[in-house]
Amino acid sequence: MTYQYIKIEKQNEIATVYLDRPEKANALSNELMDEITHAARSFDEDAQTRVVIFTGSGKHFSAGADLSGRRDTDPENIPTLLNRRRKIKSGPRMLHSVFNMEQITIAAVNGAALGGGACLTTACDFRIGADNCQIGYPEVPLGMSLSWVSLPFCVHLIGPARAKRMVILGNKESAATLLDWGFLDQVVSDKKLMKAAQAMAEEYASRPPVAAQMVKKSVNAISSALDQSIMHMDMDQVMLTHMGEDNKEGIQAFFENRKPVFKGN
Repeated sequence: MTYQYIKIEKQNEIATVYLDRPEKANALSNELMDEITHAARSFDEDAQTRVVIFTGSGKHFSAGADLSGRRDTDPENIPTLLNRRRKIKSGPRMLHSVFNMEQITIAAVNGAALGGGACLTTACDFRIGADNCQIGYPEVPLGMSLSWVSLPFCVHLIGPARAKRMVILGNKESAATLLDWGFLDQVVSDKKLMKAAQAMAEEYASRPPVAAQMVKKSVNAISSALDQSIMHMDMDQVMLTHMGEDNKEGIQAFFENRKPVFKGN
């Protein structure tokens, strides 16, 4: 497949996937998410690659879901609930495809990783951040719930109290804070980010791949055993918030660069 919005580079046992919409801060359009999903699944048949690094082209990892494309899932434009549920599957499908990869995965976080971009980093096995990176979940301040079945990923990394703080307040957290919380595994200078990610990748690639991948799968199964039973209504929860007046107000305030006024509708 020829990709338009991602680039893949391979060297020996290590591959690097670049989110490649730098002019849009790598905002996650449906097309970009579908390409990430396809790329992640393509590694299923790749026995040579042992580690995959995910990072963003340009200044940022990803600004999150492309709000300019919200018309594709707007209740006013898609009248039936059934069709709306189909339209919002790109995000969860992308995260599951990355989480379920056989290879060890590393997110090299440059600049901002917000919303869906933050979710993508948590679907990886490890996260290295540039010292000037910022990660956050702006969904709740926009009047919507955190979706894409990604809330458990955050809770597993930093625990319930910090996850509530990070998701409900929606602040952009600094690299230093995220390292202290355990969200990031390592922080380096921006100029050394890819070198550090490559060094980590080489260390994991040097281990016996069958044993390493079996351990990864087992740890993921242990830590996520209850995730699906808890998050099975995730799509419907986010659809409910999309239909509310608070979500419309949050999105409008975002584009008008003002503070939203939420009424609980």
